[in-house]
Amino acid sequence: MLLYSDLDPSKKAFVFELDNVLYPERDYLLQVYYLFANFLEYTETYPAAKDLTEFFKKAYEHAGSHLIFDKAAEAFGIDKKYRENFDRLHRQAKLPLKLLLFEDILKLLQDIVVDRKEIFIVTAGDPVQQLNKIKHIDWHGLEKYLRVYFADEVNPKPSPDVLSNILSSHNLETGDVLVAGVSQLDEIFAQNAGIDFVRV
Repeated sequence: MLLYSDLDPSKKAFVFELDNVLYPERDYLLQVYYLFANFLEYTETYPAAKDLTEFFKKAYEHAGSHLIFDKAAEAFGIDKKYRENFDRLHRQAKLPLKLLLFEDILKLLQDIVVDRKEIFIVTAGDPVQQLNKIKHIDWHGLEKYLRVYFADEVNPKPSPDVLSNILSSHNLETGDVLVAGVSQLDEIFAQNAGIDFVRV
């Protein structure tokens, strides 16, 4: 658990990845799978949405999201033409439930705001999909204090180009900033920019 009191008080700005740092990505993906399963049952009458949703859940928890459509297509005989619908839902789904921030991260973000420090979200991946996730998160009023950058619109991580843009645009030095993440990619991303990294 990362507490604001544990962080270097000289830092002026904090950079966070989105997935599995601010909220559990699983909560987004399982809702996408649920929506796809219901769409497919409505369109084709088979497989039953409940069965396909359960398959997706078990497959995701066992091996993650990689090739999950192909696994489902093989198991249930799903026409490959539905991959387009599957991918579109990842990017544009209207989720039935709000995405919730990790409780400790919510407290951390609130403490940063109270101390009048800056918060940046620098997220990797498809910008449309990442923006859709951001729109579905319950920010508890914090959204007006966030600045969002999509790394892939500048140069994908671990290129530090987007961090360089943030430094120059907001009059920050490398020593003013802390990057918070969970992956080795984010750690290398911070190192490439000469910025301190903390694992959350």
